[in-house]
Amino acid sequence: MLTLALPLIVAELGWMSMGIVDIVMVGHMANPALAISAAALGQVFYNTVAFGIAGVLLSLDTYLAQSHGAGRFDEANRWLLHGLILAAGLALTLILIVVLAPTVMLHLPIDHQVLLGSTAFLRALNYGTPALFLYFTLRRYLQAFNHVRPIALALVTANLINLVGDWVLIFGHRWGSLHIPALGVAGAGFSTSISRGYLALFLVVAIWRIERRHHYGLRSLRLHFEPGRIRRLALLGAPAGGQIFVEICIFGLVTFLIGTMGRLPLAGHEIALNCASFTFMVPFAISAAAAVRVGQAIGRKAPAEAASAGWSAILLGAGAMACFSAVLLIFPHTIARSFTHDPAVIAATVPLLFVAAIFQFFDGLQITANGALRGAGNTHAGLIVQIVGYWIIGLPIGYLFAFHLHYGAVGLWLGLCAGLIIAGLTLTAIWRHTTRRYPLSAFSRQKVNF
Repeated sequence: MLTLALPLIVAELGWMSMGIVDIVMVGHMANPALAISAAALGQVFYNTVAFGIAGVLLSLDTYLAQSHGAGRFDEANRWLLHGLILAAGLALTLILIVVLAPTVMLHLPIDHQVLLGSTAFLRALNYGTPALFLYFTLRRYLQAFNHVRPIALALVTANLINLVGDWVLIFGHRWGSLHIPALGVAGAGFSTSISRGYLALFLVVAIWRIERRHHYGLRSLRLHFEPGRIRRLALLGAPAGGQIFVEICIFGLVTFLIGTMGRLPLAGHEIALNCASFTFMVPFAISAAAAVRVGQAIGRKAPAEAASAGWSAILLGAGAMACFSAVLLIFPHTIARSFTHDPAVIAATVPLLFVAAIFQFFDGLQITANGALRGAGNTHAGLIVQIVGYWIIGLPIGYLFAFHLHYGAVGLWLGLCAGLIIAGLTLTAIWRHTTRRYPLSAFSRQKVNF
């Protein structure tokens, strides 16, 4: 599990670092509260919609891993082809949504200057949408075939490109006769789009080189369109995408509600959310490894290995998050100061980091258990649990604490905390029930039929 997960952890941390670097860089502009708030709204809106839509492609984890486990490379290649077709349609959908979004966003009851900055940031991010979906699809193929190092290397180098791009485009620079104007918050969006284009190109080259070395049959693949495969990918992936949308959307709604409280609470929320999202990338990577390992084991008709892989992932994910919880509890001021030197923004961030420390362990449980279930072909459990945990229980609790008991942003985060605790415990229990109810011989019947 660690052999597969460690490079993916590096990749996910690299992925999240792009957003964090954007926030840190705009946090050093003349008005940090305004700049961070604008980038926050843009990032949250884009990520909520983008990863909800792109989550449909998580069905590739199941089909590709089980095909690999069964030794059916030709089958895996056909799933990749149809995954690329599906990704193109999903990318176009996202592009249209982001193009239309400013007409709605500019009427929200939030500081108008913040809204102007966030819509400019969104338009810049949208240029990288096709590359994002291409990267997302190719990455699933590589990790299902256990080639995860190129993914990690791509993210590490892309972060360097993003860092330089932020420095140049946010603040503007002049080299002799060449003058690049300061684009502010929008510059961070353009830099991220450029980095995502690089990511997609890197993985295209990586797959081409791996195919030449291992001869998986991609070069001899017949370009034959099978609508049934698109339908099966969408039907299995829709609940997975829905689960991601439900989870990210609750954070998006919380961001909007905090945005109505003013610039400072929103800036503090964005910094704390970036920190929580950064730590979340570790169990998120482990969950991807879990989906692959469980799927490969089921493809080999080795259900005992599938159960063991799932429990290994859950243990690793929860253990890592327990360590992050200690870091957030011990160094909250140091972490906040790394984003900005504004004392008011730091004061708004620290209490939220304490709440984040409480839910870290349960966040690790829920995402790794969900990955194990996805590898076994169960993409519905996560969706149902997230709806109940976040929207039916967590959101009302957060609203009560925030607006009726006057805890402000901290109150909304306490609601998120309650939802994550419920999701973590429930999904772990569902995985336990799955491995007990379907022991050894019966477990393999959950394999998704080719």
